[in-house]
Amino acid sequence: MAAPATKTEILDVNRRYHDVAAGEYDAKWGISFGEGGQEQVAGKLAKLLGPRPGPYARSLEIGAGTGYFSLNMLQAGIVREATCTDISPGMLATLEANAARLGLSVGTAACDAAELPFEDASFDLVFGHAVLHHLPELDRAFAEFHRVLAPGGTLFFAGEPSLRGDRIAAVPKGVAWRISPAWRAALRVPKAPHLNGHPRAAGDDHHLEGQVDVHAFVPADLERHARAAGFTGIRVRGEELLANWFGWFNRTLEASADPKRIPMPWIHYAHRGYLLLQGVDRRLLEGRLPPQLFYNLMLAASKP
Repeated sequence: MAAPATKTEILDVNRRYHDVAAGEYDAKWGISFGEGGQEQVAGKLAKLLGPRPGPYARSLEIGAGTGYFSLNMLQAGIVREATCTDISPGMLATLEANAARLGLSVGTAACDAAELPFEDASFDLVFGHAVLHHLPELDRAFAEFHRVLAPGGTLFFAGEPSLRGDRIAAVPKGVAWRISPAWRAALRVPKAPHLNGHPRAAGDDHHLEGQVDVHAFVPADLERHARAAGFTGIRVRGEELLANWFGWFNRTLEASADPKRIPMPWIHYAHRGYLLLQGVDRRLLEGRLPPQLFYNLMLAASKP
């Protein structure tokens, strides 16, 4: 399904979908705020920011969702103060609940990334994970990132889908969808309710998930946006190849089934297999193959 065309429509769809998705988001994506989550986040940052990133005194996360990056970075001592933004108030409410449960203090603001409600030079690190591909006005957003960063500050984004990687991922997704009836039969899992003729409740905007992504990138796209905004020291790297083939194959199978009936052994297998292949990608493939072959792209840059 094609994404909405105008800025207002894109922001509205993203707000509505992420509001309804917030409650189950952490469980759906296996988000951890324990030692494993901190290692995952620190490992991603280290790929472009060095083996011991930070500490950054003041950080701003764009599209923070339920707090996966900021809350783990606070716990790991990578940032000292965290401010989290998102277009979705529902996501920020879940983030605030997660922070309270962990005993962490964060600031939050529901806002558009292209219109940040902060003073110039307010932060030492501006970052985000899997967010740029949702933004309708990338040039304005990058200009805002530059404005709110202090001189010498760092920009970092990860989890952005590459154009070629996204096309490659369509292969395991397609195979998984074709075999999903046999997979459900083998695991004795019923079809997902919305695929089984059950209408969605009024106000249930889960169906908008297919409309929230508006970009896939080649490395030069990210470099161009960062350079136009005034950033220097721009680096782009590819991340996750085998892990994403494996992950999207399994996610597609799971999307065909009633999520409450998927067996826990399968969930453990899918999660552990993904982490194993992440390690293979990191040790053998990342840094050796061209960035555009990977499913995700990462960007780091500096403000002079």
